[in-house]
Amino acid sequence: MEDPIQEMAELFKLLGDKTRLTIVGLLKDRELCVCDIVDHVGISQPGVSQHLRKLKAGGLVNENRKGQWIYYSLKVEDNPPFREVLNQIPSIHGEFSSSNRCC
Repeated sequence: MEDPIQEMAELFKLLGDKTRLTIVGLLKDRELCVCDIVDHVGISQPGVSQHLRKLKAGGLVNENRKGQWIYYSLKVEDNPPFREVLNQIPSIHGEFSSSNRCC
């Protein structure tokens, strides 16, 4: 079992980046594909993908493939510290209409 202080340090390191924190706020209410996230955070698709890879490697994000698209959601069930921190992160309700969605 990993040191709880080290686990918290890694969690805060991942969430210490404004873009990753914004992505978590977007994913707080629903799963999204990369193009939805790109539209809201204003960085390139490769940049968003890199942040999602870090969040996934840190155990905070799930991937779900639907056809050719990958949807991302938060992985909170096995991470009580993340659940507690997530309660303090504001939800970001993006304007995602079906007409400007890529998937």
